Amino acid sequence: MKYFLLIVFLSPVARNVVYAQSFMHPGLLHSLEDLDRMRHAVAAKEEPIYAGYQLFIQNPASQNTYVMKGPLKMVGRNPTIGQEIYDNDANAAHQNAIMWAITGDKAYAAKAIEIINAWSSTLQSITGRDAVLMAGLGPFKMINAAEIIRYTNAGWSDADIKKAEKHFNGIIYPVIKDFAPFANGNWDAAAIKTVMSIGVFCNDRAIFERGLQYYVNGSGNGRLTNYIINVEGQVQETGRDQGHTQLGIGLLSDCCEIAWHQGLNLYAYADNRLLKGFEYTARYNLGNDVPFMHVLDRTGKYEHFKPSVIGRNQLRAVYEQVYNHYVNRMGLMAPYTKEAADKLRPEGPGNPGADHPGYGTLYYTRKPYAGNAALLERPSPPAGMLAESHDNIISLSWIASVAAKSYSIKRSGKSGAAYTVIAKNIAGTVYNDTNVKPGRLYYYTVSAINDKGESNNAFETSASAGPPGLWKQQSIGAVPGAGKTMYNGRQFILEGSGHGIDSLHDEARFAYIPLNHDGTITARFVPQPSSQFSTMGLMIREGLTDNAACVALAFYPGKSTSNEAPDWQLRFLTRGIQGEPAAINSSSTMSAPTVSYGRLTGYHWLRVQRTGNSFVAFDSYDGSNWNKLGAVVFPLKKNLLIGLLAASGMPNSTVVSFDNVRVTGWK
Repeated sequence: MKYFLLIVFLSPVARNVVYAQSFMHPGLLHSLEDLDRMRHAVAAKEEPIYAGYQLFIQNPASQNTYVMKGPLKMVGRNPTIGQEIYDNDANAAHQNAIMWAITGDKAYAAKAIEIINAWSSTLQSITGRDAVLMAGLGPFKMINAAEIIRYTNAGWSDADIKKAEKHFNGIIYPVIKDFAPFANGNWDAAAIKTVMSIGVFCNDRAIFERGLQYYVNGSGNGRLTNYIINVEGQVQETGRDQGHTQLGIGLLSDCCEIAWHQGLNLYAYADNRLLKGFEYTARYNLGNDVPFMHVLDRTGKYEHFKPSVIGRNQLRAVYEQVYNHYVNRMGLMAPYTKEAADKLRPEGPGNPGADHPGYGTLYYTRKPYAGNAALLERPSPPAGMLAESHDNIISLSWIASVAAKSYSIKRSGKSGAAYTVIAKNIAGTVYNDTNVKPGRLYYYTVSAINDKGESNNAFETSASAGPPGLWKQQSIGAVPGAGKTMYNGRQFILEGSGHGIDSLHDEARFAYIPLNHDGTITARFVPQPSSQFSTMGLMIREGLTDNAACVALAFYPGKSTSNEAPDWQLRFLTRGIQGEPAAINSSSTMSAPTVSYGRLTGYHWLRVQRTGNSFVAFDSYDGSNWNKLGAVVFPLKKNLLIGLLAASGMPNSTVVSFDNVRVTGWK
């Protein structure tokens, strides 16, 4: 990837190709190449693109005479507030931007600018139980419209561009930044693609990486390998209905197209797992049998035993994009995806509302594979780099650069410091660093190399080799899964299973450090856990047996009328004598901003203090104003263990995170 301003004049519309902070612009669903390909094909009436265009121009949202329905100060979903109004305007902004790029008629650009400016200036909040979907679906089209208009000399003022950046970053992003691990995977997927889009449009690499990281390693159902659950291609929502299943894989494919335009082969991640999901889904929805594995999802709420017939054979407009990538761009085979695309061609709108873009025949049709032209350019930096810690190994992985032939692995002992190359000529996208010391924190990056040169470094990632310093980890009790604890310099990330610690026998993951006299542990819970059945918090205990004497301050999902919205409580639990049941010393029902609609969507501070035989629990919504939740006096041993706990409360494991972890009194 080149980092300079290249102006290419292409009649009738002059367009800029801009590389800013490692981003290619325009670089969301539509690259410069895509816009030019559509324009030339329409002018020449090339099929099937021209047929797709004829369908496209019949849609009311493709007209420069479109009458804007909004804007509104507030939109929401469940309860619905202006959802249809926003989605209609977002469709019109995107489709008018496409029409401008194809025709060169500034009336279309003016309409798109009018819509973007109006909503950027007016919308102040996104509300409702389903706010993540509201913010993840329609705004994706608005951001795509803005990306096209911004980088095609359409006459959009710098002041209005800055206002749009502030709007996307300040109003849309906060709603989706933590994704939706409490829901079916299509929720996560909607959030991922819009987070990535905001990162590109706002030239914010950290936001872009946040989306990529969740796609490859998120804790919820929308992570690629949690959504397409096996190599056969079964989808997490296959047993729910076929409409949501096709929506979910379509949303994930949008993530891949954005990544491709940034020089990243996300399509190929996990051995082309996305293609396997499309082939499985197309196969079933074309009337064929498919294998099915009984599955309980990551939330513990959704369990399916067979493919759903709801919506079967009703193909959604998601197949052209994936067919054209894997077959025409990459030269792979995708027979069922091809058959579905053939059946839909020319592909229509992504109904209902603004669920997905649709119109894939116009947007994505390309000539058959003719080699990897990207190898003629210097590669883009790899991205989505993961560092998974073990006691004596740190396992690295990353998303491949489209143009890479090999990779160089680099490491430092300090963030942002000079790196040392620890491995060269790595052909794949995984590497195990075995030259590490347990408990030490390391910082990594990777660069891609081909015959044209070496890329810039990937966005830095970090991990310690096992828990840091004197910290240790262990599963307590007869938990069904092994569990793990990772530390990246900012957060402790615990994966644990088991029912918790509110009975005679404890089951949880415990990361701990010795406490040999008076001391305190403070930590901030980081939203969101991957299951609404999770228990997580702080604990001081005499030992690692499952019924050891202990005190704990932990979140518990109290019973309610729906497991979709538990009555979240913070409980101070005590067990004064080994072998006795744990008792609730005190509790408090959580409220906003920690809890919204029965979901732990906000940060919350926890603290447990030991002074002699006195143990006191505190909590805080902001880390400054502390509430004394409970206190107990009983004689525990002098030498104790103090740390963090996580339990899933269901057969699958849960993933929970804490930051700002501070412990006094250890040695």
